[in-house]
Parts: sequence; C-alpha cells; structure tokens
Amino acid sequence: MSHLMNTYGRQALAFERGQGAWLWDTQGRRYLDALAGIAVNGLGHAHPRLVRAISEQAGRLIHCSNIYQVPLQEALGDRLAELSGMDKSFFCNSGAEANEAAIKLARLYGHQRGVENPAIVVMERAWHGRTLATLSATGSRKAQAGFEPLMSGFIRVPYNDIGAIAQVAENKSDIVAVLLEPVQGEGGVRIADLDYQRALHALCRERGWLYMVDEVQCGIGRTGTWFSFQHTGVLPDVMTLAKGLGSGVPIGACVAAGVAADVFKPGNHGTTFGGGPLVCAAALETLAVMADEHLLDNAARLGQRLLDGLHSGLAGVAGVQEIRGQGLMIGVELDRPCGALVGQAIAEGLLINVTQDTVVRLLPPLIIDQDQVDQILAQLVPLIRTFLAA
Repeated sequence: MSHLMNTYGRQALAFERGQGAWLWDTQGRRYLDALAGIAVNGLGHAHPRLVRAISEQAGRLIHCSNIYQVPLQEALGDRLAELSGMDKSFFCNSGAEANEAAIKLARLYGHQRGVENPAIVVMERAWHGRTLATLSATGSRKAQAGFEPLMSGFIRVPYNDIGAIAQVAENKSDIVAVLLEPVQGEGGVRIADLDYQRALHALCRERGWLYMVDEVQCGIGRTGTWFSFQHTGVLPDVMTLAKGLGSGVPIGACVAAGVAADVFKPGNHGTTFGGGPLVCAAALETLAVMADEHLLDNAARLGQRLLDGLHSGLAGVAGVQEIRGQGLMIGVELDRPCGALVGQAIAEGLLINVTQDTVVRLLPPLIIDQDQVDQILAQLVPLIRTFLAA
C-alpha cells in the first residue's frame, strides 16, 4: 500500500538520472525527454553549471528568511528587470503562488482606487493554478468540480476575442484587470494573436485596468524570446513566472511595472520560503546559461524545425485537426481523445504529454539539438499516423 495521497494518475515509470535531453529509468532504459518536466527543465538534466551553482550555494546558505535582506534575491530582481523592461519582483515558490500574488495585487489596486468589489477578466480554457483563487480563475470545470464554492470576482470570456472583452467593458464598472496566458499550455497550446494582445493592452490602458500576463509555462525562453509578451512589443503591468525560471528548483515570480510595481506595501503579502538564496542562485545561473548558450535562438530555430516537420509528416492525415506552436511549445490537436499515445510513446523511449484530452503537447528542453528534434519527429509522426488509422 502506498502512503501517498492518490492525487496523480502516474505512469508506471520512475527515473533515477538524467543528462541533457535524456532520462534513464530505474531499469536502465533511456528516454528522450520531449516534456522537460512540463516546461520546467529548460537546461535539460544535470547541466554542469546549474549543478555547480546549486551545490556551491547549498554549502554556503540555503535559507535565512525574508526578515533579512537576501542579496541573491535582489540580484535576481535586477536581472529580471533588465531582461523584461519591468520594475519590481516578488518571489514565491510556484506558478500558482505567483498568480495568487497577481490576483491579490489586482484586488488591492482596485480597492486603492475605490472599487468596492474589484473583478478580473479571465479566459475560457485558462489554467492559473490549483489554490482556491487560482482555481476560480482557471477555466476548467473538471479541475474545479468538488471544490465549490469557488471565489467570486472573475469574469470569464472567450480566448482571443477582443470583442467579447470590449462588450464586457461596456456593462461592468468594477473590472480592475485582465489576466491572460499569451500561450495557453494546459488549455491545448493555444496562441493568442499578436494583434489581439496589443488590442487588449490598449483597452486596459484606456480603461485603467492592469494588463496581467501569466507566463508560468510560456515564459523563460520557451517561445524563442525571454518572455512571450516580447513578441508583441507592448509591456504588461504584471507578469507571472515559474517553471523554467529555476530549472527544477521551486521558484515563482510576480513581476510588475509602473504603478503596479508599488501596489504592495510591507505586510500586504509575503512567504516563508520564497526567494531564498538556493533557488535564486539556481535562477540566476539558469538565466546566465540561457544567454551564454544562445538558448532563445535555439528554441526559435528548433521549434520551427519541429513544427515544420510535424506539418509535413502529418499533412493530409485524417484526424489531425490543427498543429500549432511557438518556439519549443507545440501542440498537435486530434479529433479524438489520444491519451493512449503517452504510453505508446513511452514504449518507444519518448516522453510526451496529452492535454485537453485531444492535444499532444511537446515541451522539449531548450538545450535540445537538431538530431534530437529529428528523432522526436521520426518516432512521434508514425505513432500518430498509426493511432489515427486504428
């Protein structure tokens, strides 16, 4: 009998070591990792510089509390400001916590402006986390079921539909913010049009709302730029990060610009573990390695190779609904549930994921090389073809 709560539908597979884009299970079998811990292991596994940075910091100081100054936290805040053009960061432990901070920030922003019941516009199929606030913002009834009553204060609209938000704006006076994933990961790798994002930003400016982007999955180089919003040329008021920021250590960030950067005051928000020396050392080294090894260019170039290969390999195949992606964040939507493909890929030594029941999701590490991309194509395309022909 397992003494773990039954919260995961786990594969009958356990890994004991990794190197680069490869993982080895407890039986010694090797797998090509096209999931990267769900967009976490951007540097792959056991990157020597990351291992050294974590080891050296663990030997100096792991935790000291936010009661005191944390120089590495300040350095990480400086680096994120430099890369993003934004101003200030709050560090926490996960993407859900980062989004929780953004929701609190937006509500406090509203109250400071006399809005008694501030509301946040969120999207259909959105995924923002599993805390009660972020679950309420999430657009998945399956995830929400059984946890009612959910929190109020969220207005849900269709994704990628500026008209729907403009209509809501005319009928609701208590909106204080919009929360958008530039690329919906759990929602099926759906990409918001750049013109839509710019129009939404403009609407927020016009209305005095905060424009908040959830880049927990699509940030940190995943789409070929440091942050996905940088494809648009407009700056958000709030951005949330996690996953790839620490290459596997638990760290999240709520980054803010302009008026949003000064909403929180001492006592408004906090965390015991967030932004500790160990995780900040890992995040700083992650960002340094990404710059030194040109991983943004790698994500853009090899992501396009993977996308092109899927388009050509699956062209005209009945049952393939759409192939979409940006950088190394790619989804193949089929016309039927395809969870069985995960186990079939494992049998071939390939790690993939299925989200929204019908979307094969690929999130390879940013260090992946051309031969490994070609191997993903050589294994996955026949698997999908055979699955759809059955």
